[in-house]
Amino acid sequence: MDALLVVGLLIILFAAITVLKAVRIVPQARARNVERLGRYHRTLKPGLNFVIPYVDRVYPMIDLREQVVSFRPQPVITEDNLVVEIDTVLYFQVTDPRAAAYEIANYIQAVEQLTVTTLRNVVGSMDLEKTLTSRDTINSQLRGVLDEATGKWGIRVNRVEIKAIDPPKTIKDAMEKQMRAERDKRAAILNAEGQRQSQILTAEGDKQSRILRAEGQRTAAILEAEGQSRAIDQVFQAVHRNDPDPKLLAYQYLQVLPQLAQGEGNTFWVIPSEVTSALQGVSKAFTEALPRSSATRDELPESAAMDEEVARASEAAAEAVADAQEAETPSGPRQLTQAAKDPAAPIPGLDREPSEADR
Repeated sequence: MDALLVVGLLIILFAAITVLKAVRIVPQARARNVERLGRYHRTLKPGLNFVIPYVDRVYPMIDLREQVVSFRPQPVITEDNLVVEIDTVLYFQVTDPRAAAYEIANYIQAVEQLTVTTLRNVVGSMDLEKTLTSRDTINSQLRGVLDEATGKWGIRVNRVEIKAIDPPKTIKDAMEKQMRAERDKRAAILNAEGQRQSQILTAEGDKQSRILRAEGQRTAAILEAEGQSRAIDQVFQAVHRNDPDPKLLAYQYLQVLPQLAQGEGNTFWVIPSEVTSALQGVSKAFTEALPRSSATRDELPESAAMDEEVARASEAAAEAVADAQEAETPSGPRQLTQAAKDPAAPIPGLDREPSEADR
């Protein structure tokens, strides 16, 4: 009984193992190759699959999703004999699990080595400056070469990206100095342009201000000249319209004479020759009888006292004329200077009483 029990348990265990080997569950976006008696038979699709135990051999899963592989930096020599370190990133996808398993032993390592050799061929035909500025060109050339070479391996290369290009340290220092010099140059140019523009704007402002100031001064001068012209014209018209008497003009002339001697440093005064004619006009004003109105004719009758005052005034004027004529001598100007400085002082000859001969 014990032997039969052991044999039964062994049979049950073998049957369970056989069932487990016959059932294969493949996840989504995965694939497994099956060999029957050492030969490729089929590829298991995602889902529940059945195989013949102990006859079919199922290989490990192959990922059908897009994969990203970052390769370590590789030294590449440029056309100008400079060694640069280039770090690349590869995006690929397995499209044929059978080819990926049987056409290449290790497709990831094969893609890496193919990428390095293709990168050296592409970058070797460029100088450093072109290499640093032509990443898109390098990416497109790498993708074209890799896609064509890996097609028979059941792999499709979607993208190839250059993650970093590291030139030597000495080249980096030189590039930094060059970039610093370029920045300093641009800063100096911008500063010079700013100063130039500032000076231009300042000059334009000064020009406009001077133009406006000159126009203002010109307008003010024109208005002032027009005002003076109108004032002179009005005075001239008023004088001619009122027709002033020469006696009035002579009297005004005599009123202006004392103002010539009002300066503090005036010690010598030359009497012009027109003073004589002015005094003669004044004397005529006193000697000639003014016309009387009807009212004064009735209210002020002629009398001997009035005639005596008129005669005395005429004699005083005549003596003033004589004194003015004598002022042309060296001793004359000093007396008139005293009279001009002090108009209230009595003029010699005018304050004396008329003699019998004068009467």
